[in-house]
Amino acid sequence: MINVKDHKQRDMFPPFEHLGPKRLALLESTWAPLFREDILHNLPVEKLFPLYSEFHGRPTKELTTMLGMILLQQMEDLTDEATIRQFAFNIEWHYALNVTDPSDVNAYVSVRTLRTMREQVASLGLAQSFFENVTAALAKLFALDPSRQRIDSVHIFSNMAHLGRTRLFVKTIRKFLVNLKRHHAQSYRTLGELALRYEEKNDGQFAVKPSESSRTLQQVGDDCFALVEQFKNHDDILKMDSYKLLVRLFGEQCVAETTGTGSAVVIKANKEVSSDSLQNPSDPDAGFCGHKGKGYQLQVMETWSEDKSQPNLITHVAVEAAHQSDANALIPAIEDAAKRDLAPTELLADSLYGSDDNLAQAKDLGVEVVAPAMGTVPEGISLADFTFSADDEILSCPQGQKPQRIKTGKQGGKIVHFNKADCDHCPRQSECPVKRVKQSATLRYDAKSLRLSRRRAHEKTAAFVAVYRFRAGAEGTMSDLDRITDLKHLRVRGMAQVRLSAVLKATGLNILRATAFRNRSRGPKKENEGATPPLKALFNAVKEHFERLQNGLQVKFQLCLSAQLQISRLMPQAD
Repeated sequence: MINVKDHKQRDMFPPFEHLGPKRLALLESTWAPLFREDILHNLPVEKLFPLYSEFHGRPTKELTTMLGMILLQQMEDLTDEATIRQFAFNIEWHYALNVTDPSDVNAYVSVRTLRTMREQVASLGLAQSFFENVTAALAKLFALDPSRQRIDSVHIFSNMAHLGRTRLFVKTIRKFLVNLKRHHAQSYRTLGELALRYEEKNDGQFAVKPSESSRTLQQVGDDCFALVEQFKNHDDILKMDSYKLLVRLFGEQCVAETTGTGSAVVIKANKEVSSDSLQNPSDPDAGFCGHKGKGYQLQVMETWSEDKSQPNLITHVAVEAAHQSDANALIPAIEDAAKRDLAPTELLADSLYGSDDNLAQAKDLGVEVVAPAMGTVPEGISLADFTFSADDEILSCPQGQKPQRIKTGKQGGKIVHFNKADCDHCPRQSECPVKRVKQSATLRYDAKSLRLSRRRAHEKTAAFVAVYRFRAGAEGTMSDLDRITDLKHLRVRGMAQVRLSAVLKATGLNILRATAFRNRSRGPKKENEGATPPLKALFNAVKEHFERLQNGLQVKFQLCLSAQLQISRLMPQAD
């Protein structure tokens, strides 16, 4: 049965008044009031309703509180056991989650309940709803201006071992054999020696010298092929996930060549194995990046302001396998932010995002992307140093020589012919991109090469440097995600759980940044600011004195009453 509390409703009597003014003031400087007042009631609790009956069954734990606890766990990077303790005993958490009744029913959940709720949230794909709802609430609260933003990515290591190729074969084959033995014992017994070879007690045989590694790799490749072939016509085994991983591994790492006597397994060279290949059978969604390694990556787009007049809030997050290119992440990020009215007009990015096609598509969406052009900057005279007409035809070279004729090439580019005699006597001919051959001096270019040349020329200007220097602030965000939430090393694996954990950590960082900005905006208290007026101070002192006197009298009264009861028990009773 669904149990949901209306967290917008105010309490008639403040439930945390017992903390006193000093502790309440301390609490006000934390993230807890912001979470309680602006975040808690915006969590996507209604998306859990289809999982439960409205009228039947045992009441659930308060669902909004459970979602808030899952978010706080990732924000503070806690284990399940530590999360349970914080929820049970931490007043700051009680205040943030609006837990006003500290009984076991309301202030305690088991580890199993927490894990079940987290699995449900991951399976329903609610991570993005968490992020979007919280970000929208914070953007409205601080009247966020999303016009200036920056984008970058950060690598994530999931909770999996990094395996070499031989160990990858061994782990995948063993995973299949364990499942085969559990569900198809008769088929497992038919394997005989092959199955025994991959039992854990025989694991040492695969730890070989480097000189023998190729032979061992060939052996495990042959075994993998034998298993794939033996069960390829077994319908029940074909449906097993571990068998599908076996087939995937063989297809990515090996080639079966037909010979006169049958099929021979050839192990692919390392460079021939795709970066989206299987990295570990325990985490089949992970990819490989040649620069950063195995795992996942998080695309992050955030606002920034030069004068610190607003908080730097993350407006877009997306979790991808590590092999995905940053070049493919720019346009989806802009489109996602635009759907929530958070699209930028100026976006800072590094060169991987700043391809010519990306800049053109972003311009159609109303976004100016400021990013360095990819590739090596040519030395000497560039194409941008020539003088052009309004329709981008060359009028003269940097030395003032005009072209003799201009033709349009077969691919649509321009072919410009200069006087070869003038070029032969030019003092800058060694720096010039004009190609001189026996009979001519020509320059070929198209619209794209001209745009790139102009971009590279603009990158050297003070105006570009003055704007682009703020892109470096994205590295601070990646550092915050790592230091505060430990984003780079997660306790989970698999795309669903990695996405939930990473997106909630980014959401938590938004909450912490919003809190810091609000505290900074309030500024330090001036001298005598908030001081109690003299008359009220006198009243409070007298009140405190009478409260101490009253408490003392109550204690004495209780002692006297207790003594009287003891005396009455000792005195003989009248007949």
